[in-house]
Amino acid sequence: MTEPVPASPVAIDALADEGPLEPPRSQWVDVWQQFTRHKGAMMGGAFLVFITLAVLVGPWIWTLDPQTLDIRNKDLRPIYTIIWDGSAKVSWAHPFGTDNLGRDQLAQMIAGGRASMAVGWAAMVLSLLIGTAVGVVAGYFKRLDGILMRLTDLFLSLPILPLLLVAVTLFRQPLRANFGPEGGMFILIVTVIGLTSWMPTARIVRGDILALKEREFILAARSIGTTSGKIIRRHLLPNVLSPIMVSATLGLATAIITESALSFLGVGFPSDYPTWGKMLADAVPRMVDFPERVMLPGIAISLTVLSVNYLGDGLRDALDPRIRGR
Repeated sequence: MTEPVPASPVAIDALADEGPLEPPRSQWVDVWQQFTRHKGAMMGGAFLVFITLAVLVGPWIWTLDPQTLDIRNKDLRPIYTIIWDGSAKVSWAHPFGTDNLGRDQLAQMIAGGRASMAVGWAAMVLSLLIGTAVGVVAGYFKRLDGILMRLTDLFLSLPILPLLLVAVTLFRQPLRANFGPEGGMFILIVTVIGLTSWMPTARIVRGDILALKEREFILAARSIGTTSGKIIRRHLLPNVLSPIMVSATLGLATAIITESALSFLGVGFPSDYPTWGKMLADAVPRMVDFPERVMLPGIAISLTVLSVNYLGDGLRDALDPRIRGR
């Protein structure tokens, strides 16, 4: 009778673990790694942080008043123009030059950026809150879906720019009387932009809620008696965070462009209060002689909006589990 052959030690060694398993990584670590692979999103995020810090910290570094008139130093060219024009009238005290009233262009760029960014962020938050609330309620409560979606379609069919002009014309004087020229216009512009830009967010959130509320974990939560409010707060809202954040970036870009358009048309902030759109409007009559007065605020608006759009693309790729890891 033959003895059983012992198992090969090589096979046993092959089944053995080489070392302790790595702990599971957090989902946000995967999101960050995917986000860092998107070069456009990284550059866009870096520029957005830079421009935000510049308009916040800039007034403490460059202390010139953007509204101070200095007729003796009017129409100064930016300092870089001496590279190709040695006879240009420049001054190191005004590196970006001055306008036809002697106001420092760098100080106006900083102050204008602060106003435009403040309007953009505030209007984006307002539109995001309204759009998320409408989308969640319409997607979760079937009896309210039809009413809220028809309301959304109604707002989408409205001509936004004429509506903005009418609203500014009607409510500008009462708000300016109660909150001051700058404060009243800030409240009016933020409110009008927020109330006319929430519709895309509502539609996106509603679509995701309709898909999520039929998933097994939502049905399990209902079966144990979880209230609708807790289901929305604990299960649905965290799972629609991705489209909400992407909508936030797109809403910020839209709000900045809309505010600049209103200021360019002369229905935004007061004429002596600088914004990027107002600087563009003031520079148009003399743009042939002083093209930098159009280029500087125009480049600032374009780069800010472009960086926000790239940031939104990166967030969409990083937060979508179907794309992450490609």
